[in-house]
Amino acid sequence: MSMNNLEIIQQLYQVFSEGDTETILKLFDPQIEWIQNEGFPGGGRYLGSHAVVNNVFAKFRLEWETWQAVVNEWLDAGDTIIALGEYRGVYRSTGKSTTAAFAHVYKLRDGRVVRYHQYTDTLKVAEAMDPIEEAA
Repeated sequence: MSMNNLEIIQQLYQVFSEGDTETILKLFDPQIEWIQNEGFPGGGRYLGSHAVVNNVFAKFRLEWETWQAVVNEWLDAGDTIIALGEYRGVYRSTGKSTTAAFAHVYKLRDGRVVRYHQYTDTLKVAEAMDPIEEAA
């Protein structure tokens, strides 16, 4: 039984949280275009599933003590799925936590993710990464 596009993206969030790289690569088109906001860790544009796994996900696992993308609402527009929610994480080197709203826009074709575009509050994430203590 094949999954619809919403179910594919919901599964993607599950395997993200589990660190299941093998399934992530199966859900991504090999030529995926991955766009993260400038100012976000690893911000920029990546082409190819292995570039995303190696340059985005692997780095996050090293630099963040915890990291979650918690989806509060799904918008299903056929071949485009939008996830609305918030990031929650603790940056390893500072011990500071963050909560930042996001919108993730996925484009799918033939059951695989071909494009991802992130929209988020990069300042909230940058504050957790800043080693300078805030004045009381």
